[in-house]
Amino acid sequence: MSALRIEHVNITVADPERTARLMAALFDWRVRWSGAARNGGHSIHVGTSDHYVALYNGGQAAEVFAKGRPLNHIGVEVDDLADTEARVIAVGLTPFSHDDYEPGRRFYFFDPDGIEYEVVSYAAP
Repeated sequence: MSALRIEHVNITVADPERTARLMAALFDWRVRWSGAARNGGHSIHVGTSDHYVALYNGGQAAEVFAKGRPLNHIGVEVDDLADTEARVIAVGLTPFSHDDYEPGRRFYFFDPDGIEYEVVSYAAP
């Protein structure tokens, strides 16, 4: 079997444009695609050329895809943990649960929709 990877994650958010701007500011991601989606909704794909998060809103999705269940968090690997934490604070979000254990250092934050993110770095401190 060839090497496998997660290509994207799809989450329901209140405002896809707001969340896309937030992800671009925090992680230097870009909008890969934006347009109409199922059930009359709207979706934005934000990420890199290799992976992305699909941000969905509209139609019956709020009932079909109950936010936060069973999703625990989205993990994002970064090179510079301190720089990313400063960006999180600069946009008005609160980092918490800082931890340093093998194989890396990490912290968490909630976005305006209540979605939890884990930011992890495997780079030497």
